Amino acid sequence: MTATSSPHASTEHKRPNYVLIWLYLFVLTVAEVALAFELPVSRNVKLLLLLFLAVWKALLVALFFMHLKFERWRLRLIFIVPLPLAAILVTVVIMEKVW
Repeated sequence: MTATSSPHASTEHKRPNYVLIWLYLFVLTVAEVALAFELPVSRNVKLLLLLFLAVWKALLVALFFMHLKFERWRLRLIFIVPLPLAAILVTVVIMEKVW
């Protein structure tokens, strides 16, 4: 049996450009800081934009630095399932303050 026909042979994937991804993360962080302190928009719009940028950065880290982009769907599912649960927990904690 050759190495390529082995059932346990690892599948090669293209290595991402980590420096470019780091540069994206840096630019997004600078955008967050500028948005938080300099942009004269309403508070609600600012919060939504900051939340969007934070989620985008988290996805970049998860997909490339945690290598989830190159994993099977089952492993991605293990990562995705707790996210709605975390969102529910955060919502409940925020709503608790309202009461």
